Amino acid sequence: MNNKVSALINDQINKEFYSAYLYLDMANFYTQKGLDGFANWFEVQAKEEQDHALLMYRYLQNNGEKVTFEAVAKPDKTFEKLIDPLKEGLAHEKYVTSLINTIYEAAQESKDFRTTQFLDWFIKEQGEEEKNSIDLITKMELFGDDARSLYLLNSELAARVYTAPSLVL
Repeated sequence: MNNKVSALINDQINKEFYSAYLYLDMANFYTQKGLDGFANWFEVQAKEEQDHALLMYRYLQNNGEKVTFEAVAKPDKTFEKLIDPLKEGLAHEKYVTSLINTIYEAAQESKDFRTTQFLDWFIKEQGEEEKNSIDLITKMELFGDDARSLYLLNSELAARVYTAPSLVL
């Protein structure tokens, strides 16, 4: 494996764990507001990010690469309005998409086809993550000011369950 590609994936592991922290912080915001469904949605997001980190961790190990863990930064966002974490979540997913694209580009440049194939799943996943975030923002903009609609949206989000990825390394 190309050293640059390995280093980028190793760095991405840390960024995925940061994403989990960020989403748990968002869940905490909603818990404090009494919106357990929104909190659940972000707790599921956090679990997904942890699994993304573990998939990359295992991929590097399976390819004889050393994994080095760095400190995970403390989330530094503050939220005022109920929609703020949703908008920040979308911005963060777009950022993560750019990071995955950078790794993919480096793998292509070094003709590391195994890694590009591995990253194909993450490319698709990021598209789904961005769409889910956009859809949730749209619903919040449509219904968030009405207490009954907010209650229904919160109930919908409370029903979300975590499904571990079935990516074969």
